[in-house]
Amino acid sequence: MLKGIGKLITALNGNLNKSQIAAGVSWGVLLGLVPLSNPFGIVLLIISFFFNHNHGAKIFGLAIVKILSMSILPALDVLGWEILHIDSLQPLFTTMFNMPFVPFTKFNNTLVMGGLIAGIVLWLPVFALFMALIPLYRNKLAPKIRESKFVKKLASTPILGFLDSIFKK
Repeated sequence: MLKGIGKLITALNGNLNKSQIAAGVSWGVLLGLVPLSNPFGIVLLIISFFFNHNHGAKIFGLAIVKILSMSILPALDVLGWEILHIDSLQPLFTTMFNMPFVPFTKFNNTLVMGGLIAGIVLWLPVFALFMALIPLYRNKLAPKIRESKFVKKLASTPILGFLDSIFKK
């Protein structure tokens, strides 16, 4: 996990394309909203590795959403229940449930469906938000952090050299 956070910090301060970082955070939010303990969450995680984005940002987004998950689970449950009880979608859900292997994804679980829909709906707003925040961080906040007394003092410690060598591996 520390290596992922180190990669995120390196990406934010480096020349990595801001869209890759924003896409990584968006993937993290989607993965954080869908329970990863079921086969659907695992398949979604595997699919995420086929796209070009920053994996450190994905871990960051996932961690933030999982930290906040206890407060958003009731809303996801209600959203999932509402989606699963739309009358016009019942034939689709019945067909999906009767397909081989599809029921193992537990798409008919209210938390899975609510998390999937919320993640899909939040994908573009999170992407746009981070596309706007990354230049602000790079242009305004990062120089102030680099020039702060705390960072200069921290940079002179031997432990930082050790951590730097860990992150470079």
